[in-house]
Formats: sequence, structure tokens, C-alpha cells
Amino acid sequence: MQNYERLIALTGARNVRDLGGYPAGHGGLTRWRSVLRGDALHALSAADIEALIAYGVTTVIDLRNPQELAQEANPFTEDARVRYDNVPLFSALAPVEMMAAQLSDFDMGDRYCQALDNCQPAIAKVLTTIAHAPDGIVLFHCSAGKDRTGIIAALMLAQAGVDDAVIIEDYALTGSIFAPLLADFHARAIARGIPSSLAEVILASAPHSMAAHSGTSPHVTAALAPISRRWAWANRKSPVSSGGLSEASLSS
Repeated sequence: MQNYERLIALTGARNVRDLGGYPAGHGGLTRWRSVLRGDALHALSAADIEALIAYGVTTVIDLRNPQELAQEANPFTEDARVRYDNVPLFSALAPVEMMAAQLSDFDMGDRYCQALDNCQPAIAKVLTTIAHAPDGIVLFHCSAGKDRTGIIAALMLAQAGVDDAVIIEDYALTGSIFAPLLADFHARAIARGIPSSLAEVILASAPHSMAAHSGTSPHVTAALAPISRRWAWANRKSPVSSGGLSEASLSS
């Protein structure tokens, strides 16, 4: 039986992870080497880039906004071996510090729920891009690989039938994996004028934040409909349902 590693070892990115191998519906597993989630890729070395290509990455979806791209360019934008797409996932949301100022007990789960309400076109575009990606592995990422990336990962895993507890564990992995770099992100937030206490809330990967919106909802169903053929159960094949993403769309 093939053994796979969840965390992809790279020198220029710390949070690139395979979403395969999670227990899903009907006793199956989500497919390995199909979809990766990740953090910013601007610091990838030439060896890192070649390692991802060799691993099988053929599509890269950058969820960051234009300002982030201008400051930290994606190395795959001009790589002919990869289909590159930029979909700013949170473009419909106000800056997080503004949202926090409007709520007395702000938690990142509030932002995730707001994203599900207001960012459905962008979410659907990401999932459609994954659905129509060429053969190979899709890598979607943002800056820390936590919020924007976490929402897309949670939606896909939920539709695959992965238990909420496992989805939350996958989300919370960022807290331990990314811990060595959190000080740098905290300093960046302070430089933007965000209070230190709020920066800590924003950067935390608290399990309860993802628990606030994990699981299937009408928003999830609508957003996932276009991805009906891409990512299926590891040990199960069956026809795709006409009503959206079926269980079969997640098997090998």
C-alpha cells in the first residue's frame, strides 16, 4: 500500500499540505495527490518549484488580493507547465480590522461565516477552476494558508463527507505547522495598525473558529456544484448526481 506524507517539505513555504487520506463517506478516503492547500509561494526556491512540478502540480490557484500579489509575486504566473489563476477570495469583504471593530466579541469564525454569505461568486469560481483543471494536482493557497485556504478546504472536505471534527483538525494544523512564522505575521499586522490583541485573534487557528461554519449548508451545496467530477473517494466510483457534487466526485 502506498504511503503518503500530508505536509509537503519545501524550503520556501511551510504550510503546503495534501488533503488526501481523510476518512470520508461510505468508508472511503479522500484521494491523495489530487488537491493541495498551501500558504504563500513567493519564497519558493528553484528546487521547491521543481519539486512541486515533479510531485504532479499542474494548476495553481492564488486566493490573495492584487496588493498582496504586487508585494509578493507568485512564481508560477509565467510558468508554462502550470495553469495559474488568481481569484481574490475575500474581495467582497471589508478589512478584518474594520469587521472586528463592529463586533464586541470578534472571532475569525465570524469572518468565515461572512465570507460564505458574501463571497459565493469567488468561492464558486475557485471550485469551478478546480473542477475543470487539467489532469494533475491542484494547489490552492493564500498567504498563511489558514483563512481563505481554510474555507475552500473545509467546503471540499465537508462535501466529501468528512466529519466536522476532522475538518476542524485539518484547519487547526496550521497553528502548529506555521507557529515559527507567526511572529513575522504578527509584526506585519502591527505595522498595518492592527492592535496586538486583535492580531493574535486573527492569526490564531482556534478550532472553534472553523466549527462556526463547518458542515454542509445551502451555501456549501451551491458553491460546490461545479466541482462534480474532480475529487472523489479513494476506493469508490459511482455516477455523479445531477443535483451538485456527488460522493463519486471524490474517488479515484
